[in-house]
Amino acid sequence: MKKIIRNILILSIGATGMTGCADFIDNAPDNILTMEAVFAERVRMEDWLSGCYNKIPDAYWDLARNWGLDSMSDDLSPSQRWQQWWGGSVLGFIVGEWYTNSSWSANIWDGCPQRIRSAYLFIENAHALPDQNVSEEDITRMKNECRFLIAYYYWIMLETYGGIPFFDGLANVEDPNLMRGQETFDSMVDWIDNELTEVSKLLPAKQEETVAGRATSIMCLAVRARMLLFAASPLVNGNDWYKGFTNYDGQERFNSTYDPSKWKRAADACKELIEAAEAAGHKLYYEYNDDGSIDPFMSCYGSVIEKLPNNTEALFIRSNGDISEFGRHCTPRGCGGNGGMGIYQTLVDAFFMKDGTVPITGYNGNYGKPIINPESGYSESGFSDEPDIRMTKYDLYRKCPDAVVNEERDGKTWNQVAAAGTYNMYVNREPRFYLTVMWNEQWYHQEGRNVNFYSNGNDGGPTHDAPQGGYLNRKKVPLDQDTRNSVFPYRPGILYRLGEAYLNYAEALNECDPGNPDILKYLNLIRERAGVPQYGTGKEVICGEEFDQIPVPADQEAMREAIRRERRVELCCESGLRYFDLRRWKMAEEVLNQPTYGMNFAGTVKSDDASDPNAFFVRKVEMANRHYEKKYYWFPIFQTEIDKDPTLVQSPFWDE
Repeated sequence: MKKIIRNILILSIGATGMTGCADFIDNAPDNILTMEAVFAERVRMEDWLSGCYNKIPDAYWDLARNWGLDSMSDDLSPSQRWQQWWGGSVLGFIVGEWYTNSSWSANIWDGCPQRIRSAYLFIENAHALPDQNVSEEDITRMKNECRFLIAYYYWIMLETYGGIPFFDGLANVEDPNLMRGQETFDSMVDWIDNELTEVSKLLPAKQEETVAGRATSIMCLAVRARMLLFAASPLVNGNDWYKGFTNYDGQERFNSTYDPSKWKRAADACKELIEAAEAAGHKLYYEYNDDGSIDPFMSCYGSVIEKLPNNTEALFIRSNGDISEFGRHCTPRGCGGNGGMGIYQTLVDAFFMKDGTVPITGYNGNYGKPIINPESGYSESGFSDEPDIRMTKYDLYRKCPDAVVNEERDGKTWNQVAAAGTYNMYVNREPRFYLTVMWNEQWYHQEGRNVNFYSNGNDGGPTHDAPQGGYLNRKKVPLDQDTRNSVFPYRPGILYRLGEAYLNYAEALNECDPGNPDILKYLNLIRERAGVPQYGTGKEVICGEEFDQIPVPADQEAMREAIRRERRVELCCESGLRYFDLRRWKMAEEVLNQPTYGMNFAGTVKSDDASDPNAFFVRKVEMANRHYEKKYYWFPIFQTEIDKDPTLVQSPFWDE
């Protein structure tokens, strides 16, 4: 009999890093297409493979809204007033409106298995087409790409649900034994680990530029390293929350006995990734000042913006994504944008001062009462008398008539990063702060004016298209974007990069081999590139200024805290990493289950007087009903799936 693929499978074919899906569908018969026909033509076969890739998340709008992982942490702060358009998913989850029948645009439970099955069908049916210039070598490479995608999609499912059904080959849809319940977490990690390791030996370290985004050996090792770090972490390594929680077959889903060797396994995987990536030409992205020193502003900016092949830091990209929708929502409403994709006050608080000190060491009861480090020079009182000038080519205040730009000072380029009159909270901060935070009265060169987030201002409330906490996100938004004129410069969606791998390695190594010199080495490489004084005993010159280095963390616990602080600011608003960090560290309830803060959304005057209800520059509750509880650590399985398959066991605590 001929194998038939029906329209429902045709519709799953998309384009990620490849093209031709539209032609495929346009030329298909109305109702059916034989499997033989698909794999008898090069274009159709390549389009099928493209469809296998299309569940890789878009690093921009997917992770902000549809998957929503950057919005579900304490990074991006989407306007809660968008809920009427966003439906009941991510914005509802943030405030605890999360049930076993809640819709979720990511559609991981259904979507990943569809692509897994499509990848298995490719492996079973694809063959060489010598007359169409498709060799056996080409087919072998494409089948290995499918093996990567299968393992990757299983990991996406596993980090979301904790326990998933598993098929290590093409399942017979007529088999009555398809209902087999879920596998244990550790057994799935072992299978994915083995598969990614094997496939990494078969795929090239780099693909041709014309097929950017196609699987490589480095992508295999990157997914594996991040997965093993998660698997070693407190949520799933010795967590007594899940003791006695079993799958349908009676096996405990999670091992509640702590295994320190998991940290060693993660550290080894991270080191293997770093060595393989660097051997393949990957390195941290750098740009330089006129004197040859690192320009940390342009370096960190380019690490998440710069295109391939120049961006050697990118390890795993999705070559297309909805950059325009993301950009619009990060643009002030008075400048042609939708202006409500903000960031939380706690992220503003997290960035270091330019001398490397921590400005805020904690909070007294809630995020509205910061504990200020008196040694940092940080202040939440008053406004600056002088502009903040740095040696950098990062031109945040381009075209600003009042900007201080002096390219003659020692023959080097200096630029303004904050004007005189800026709220003191925003001056003398580290470079990554200025790449992430758009504050009230900051210059916006596309419009030739300062942004106005005051209530009833050009860019402020009370409308939903305004930042509810007084900040808009800048990260991953290029300076040459011009939303009013629909100019959205292309940049790839970077899902894994080498900077993360360095921090992953430092974290894993600190847990299994505290004091190992590589911990400080890789942590300091991130700080050096970011223009933050390194941990040590000497002095450094950064952006033309000399600083004392920061004392080395005294012990394992202090180093753990230092690494977590670094991850907070280096990896913010990227790939949902903060959300997964809070989960795997078992910190999500502590961090996400309390009101969030920002500047005074109702403020109308430039004042920091806490006794004045019209003062804008005062910490105020942004979202009073933020809610997170223990069961949210794992997403629930849709109740309709449980009803259809009695072997499925709902995620922990969702039945209570």
